[in-house]
Amino acid sequence: MRICFVSRRYFPAISGMSVYAQNFLRELVAAGHDVTMISQYRGDPLGTRVYGGGPPPAVPGVRVIGLEQVGEQEGGDFERDVDTIVDTIAAEHGRAPFDILHAQYGYPTGWAVLLASQRLGVPNVVSIQGGDGHWVGSCCETHRLAMTRVLDHAGAVLIGGESFVDEVAGRLGTARERFTIVPGAVDTARFHPADGGAAGPADGPLRIFYHGRVDRRKGALDFIDALALLRERGIEVAATVSGIGPDLDASRVRAAEHNLESVRFSGYAAYDTVPSLYREADIFASPTYAEGFSNTVLEAMASGLAIASCRSVGIVDCLRDGDNAILTEAGDIAAHADALERLVTDPALRARLSGAALAECRATYSWEVVARQIMAIYGRLAGTAPDLGFPTTLPLTPCRFRAEPHLL
Repeated sequence: MRICFVSRRYFPAISGMSVYAQNFLRELVAAGHDVTMISQYRGDPLGTRVYGGGPPPAVPGVRVIGLEQVGEQEGGDFERDVDTIVDTIAAEHGRAPFDILHAQYGYPTGWAVLLASQRLGVPNVVSIQGGDGHWVGSCCETHRLAMTRVLDHAGAVLIGGESFVDEVAGRLGTARERFTIVPGAVDTARFHPADGGAAGPADGPLRIFYHGRVDRRKGALDFIDALALLRERGIEVAATVSGIGPDLDASRVRAAEHNLESVRFSGYAAYDTVPSLYREADIFASPTYAEGFSNTVLEAMASGLAIASCRSVGIVDCLRDGDNAILTEAGDIAAHADALERLVTDPALRARLSGAALAECRATYSWEVVARQIMAIYGRLAGTAPDLGFPTTLPLTPCRFRAEPHLL
């Protein structure tokens, strides 16, 4: 089968979408499919600083085409970039016809794929994977209409879990039966516990690890504040904040305000180096406000870490309080500090939670299983006609993301 996979972000951009795409592309190639990836990327200094920028690298067995987000970088003109994606898909289809178009993110890539399907008559799949479900569509009428058309007319809409379905369906009015739940997955050969065992006590202070986008929406600032509370209680830990993002500078400032000299900001982490970072830790902290399906949580589970996170969309689908993690309410900094304190001071609890999370991860979140589920959806759609019953024009209305498009 010839597949066009359209990604909102791919490496060197640090994003759960990058990790997801890398693993899924590997499975598609291994299954014998002919795959082209078209990926957007930031080439400007701001985008590079926030996410990591530059064209996507070569991917074994995949034809890779990078499209710089020129419209976004020049005034938040998403529409210009959508046109470029559609034209690129059409040109590649003219070179060798596609059987399936698959977009990560509902807008702009999902909308572009929907338009390309209408032009070319090729069926499509759209994965809702994060911010497109949480906030795109509540920002302006332009993007609300684009998202609802994607959700209502895509050949298949893939989403990570029931809690995310509840949010997207409730916010945009989409019928629940439009969604197909496909959970996240993790490469358990790459991510595994240190020395083949669950995380446990370390010499010196226990090591708490935050990894991913350094963004207040992911709880980065809350994590710093919780560390300050631990120090006030006389609890000594070694903490690392790994990654880049829109609130990296704000997090550094917050740590300085609290005089948290023990917090290490390790910056950008190439994906190949990330497994070793998990294995250097004992506890994973993710006080996030919302996820699609958190890659970093799955990586922490696979790495045998005890996890403190939140009862948030996308988290409650894989973590349960007292069973395989400690969960608190998002934004409750004192409660998050309490959770970290329990994990630091109770080695038996750490071992029990990390062991349960590791076992569940290995049994449930295998890339082989998840990729096979998506490929079965491809098989059902291949050769069918796409839904053409939607308007292709959108009104242009003011949107907060036009001023800060890197946050979309």
